[in-house]
Amino acid sequence: MKWYESRNTRNDVFAAARIRLVRNLEGVPFPDKLTEEETEGLNRLLQDRLSDMTTSSGKQFRYFELNDLTEVERMALKERRVINETLATKTTPTGLLVLDDESMSVSMNGDDHIRIQCMSTDVNLDRIWTGCDQIDDYINRRFTYAYHEKYGYLTTFPTNMGTGLRVSVYLHLPFLSSGKQFRNLIGEVSRFGVRVKGVFGEGAENYGSLYEVSNQKTLGQSEEEILSLVYRMASHLAANERRVRAMALRDKRVVLEDEAYKSYGVLKYARHLSLKEAMIYLSHVRVGLCEGMLQTEQPVNIFGYMLNQQDANIKARRIGDVSEEELNQIRAESIRDSLPNLV
Repeated sequence: MKWYESRNTRNDVFAAARIRLVRNLEGVPFPDKLTEEETEGLNRLLQDRLSDMTTSSGKQFRYFELNDLTEVERMALKERRVINETLATKTTPTGLLVLDDESMSVSMNGDDHIRIQCMSTDVNLDRIWTGCDQIDDYINRRFTYAYHEKYGYLTTFPTNMGTGLRVSVYLHLPFLSSGKQFRNLIGEVSRFGVRVKGVFGEGAENYGSLYEVSNQKTLGQSEEEILSLVYRMASHLAANERRVRAMALRDKRVVLEDEAYKSYGVLKYARHLSLKEAMIYLSHVRVGLCEGMLQTEQPVNIFGYMLNQQDANIKARRIGDVSEEELNQIRAESIRDSLPNLV
């Protein structure tokens, strides 16, 4: 079971969180300045010295050469937020150390030499940060990081210098984002140094209404300040979503219940679902579960469905080419077979 499939979670406004650290090695050119031979040598060195890395609970990381994976497999990892666009498309040697549930990973020679990432559906930033920090310390005992007294950790992109820390909280904002004041609200929180963007698209094209709240700066702030800032701004948006949602439920609860039940019915019995349709119906069902309008026989994490039903992830689970028509049929079948019954 992957981290995003955890059933020990509520379908709340808070969907998930991710913490990412980027690091480079002292005296070694940034990845885009290395020759292919030098990159391959650095990959081997990193793999060799980090091969026995485990979590504090004793979970073992597995190593993959990303270039050995197919294009579809790399894009599926990108859709699941394990790797970024650079690692998904890079042709020079890149490596990945990852837990089986993909909640923690260390990628090598993407934009930077090292990218540490921890993700969880339990939005406890202090706990997630502790896990990331432990991995960082483990690697730092084996390698010396490129560090400047004034500018902090040196990174390929100046926007990552300082702590090298990016904190992201994923929010489900279907009611707030459909309002006229949403753009103004985003502008308001951005003045505090956070960025709000759609997870699966921008504006009206962000089907599923999931939004990522993350810090814009990594320089001039401590790790604790960044964690606090992102959580406060995410909580502010979540509070506004709950307020707008409560008013909508007060004024038209029957309409919203009907929307949730109809969406569940489509997902449970459809034979053909485009990605857009699936995301919209899953969003409605998530609201229904969160607000007690729907109850299922077993706990269900709708955020996990949203990640798992992306195109590349469906293709990665199949052998051979999949047409667009087949893709939509497989998506419908997958959701239909796994979505728990209502009580």
